[in-house]
Amino acid sequence: MAPELDVGPHMFVKICGITSEDDALLAVAMGADALGFVFAPSPRQVAPQVAADIVKRLPPEVIAVGVFRDFAPQRVSDVAHAAGLRGVQLHGHEPPEDAQWLRARVPVVIQAFAAGDARVRQAADYGATAILLDAPNPGSAQLFDWSLAAEVPAGQRVIIAGGLDQANVGAAIAHTRPWGVDVSSGVERSPGVKDPIKLREFIRAARAAFDALEDEDGLDEPGAVPAPGLYDWQEDW
Repeated sequence: MAPELDVGPHMFVKICGITSEDDALLAVAMGADALGFVFAPSPRQVAPQVAADIVKRLPPEVIAVGVFRDFAPQRVSDVAHAAGLRGVQLHGHEPPEDAQWLRARVPVVIQAFAAGDARVRQAADYGATAILLDAPNPGSAQLFDWSLAAEVPAGQRVIIAGGLDQANVGAAIAHTRPWGVDVSSGVERSPGVKDPIKLREFIRAARAAFDALEDEDGLDEPGAVPAPGLYDWQEDW
């Protein structure tokens, strides 16, 4: 069952690559909706117990997401539950069956694809909560061609990642009209260490860009239906 969240509608913002309690609480204080803990090989990789200790300190409305790459689905489920995570992000070459299996066991499943991957056109087969589009080399701070977001089938929630920072996230949102954004290196002072000013400015820029789209689409009344790609994620999860 999806977690019940009680904050107002806005752009879903996930801060990934969290490695310390200080950075986790900083991101929450700045307004992050979700935090990502990387268990796949990465300069930002953390042990499940480290993530578990941090997750215990998070407010209930913040979604803790574990990032995995080509793990067996049972292992993903085991780590997620041991660490107290409410979400998992599959960032490898997992088949649709893995995401479907996990969706029955974990409240939130994010399926990641490299932009341009042919599998994106079959994204609906995964049954994931949301689809994340990233650059071919995750964590590289590289942008991808945002026009490739159009390859995601209609009706899928799309999270844009890959090279985002406070200077370009507004343009990314305006161009792709996503359901959410995800950032890691773009808000760091060094790999795995977040920068308070970059965090604040990134989230501020994302919120402002979302508000601009709401104004453009005439969402003046509660419950109005936004243009494709915009969702009230708190109601849906």
